[in-house]
Amino acid sequence: MTSDNYHGIIIIPSHHSVDQTVDSLTKTLAARSITLFALVDHSGEAAKAGMTMPPTKLLIFGSPRAGTPIMLVAPSAALNLPLKILVHEDNEGKVWITYNAPSYLQQRHAIPNELLPNLAVIEPLARSAAE
Repeated sequence: MTSDNYHGIIIIPSHHSVDQTVDSLTKTLAARSITLFALVDHSGEAAKAGMTMPPTKLLIFGSPRAGTPIMLVAPSAALNLPLKILVHEDNEGKVWITYNAPSYLQQRHAIPNELLPNLAVIEPLARSAAE
């Protein structure tokens, strides 16, 4: 599945494994001084519970300088902040990068246009990791 905006979700293919994609994202976040708040290894946790799932990891990241102004004008945006990128492998071995479209978040929480760039940082991060 590839989509530029499927119900507010953007899904793009990665040309790397899940771990390579996550590593690329992690390094890019650090280079840009963007905090990685958490890395959730869904497939690893499934394995601990005795279940099998293709590699699936969620990065939760952001910057208080970018997120706080958004939450001050639209407190409900805290439901979707910090930003998140999901990296997962499907049953055919293809790796996908998935995230909420900034325009969807803007519309959902009535975020002013001048703060949209604070959310839009996610797009170049995802596309860079996919290449």
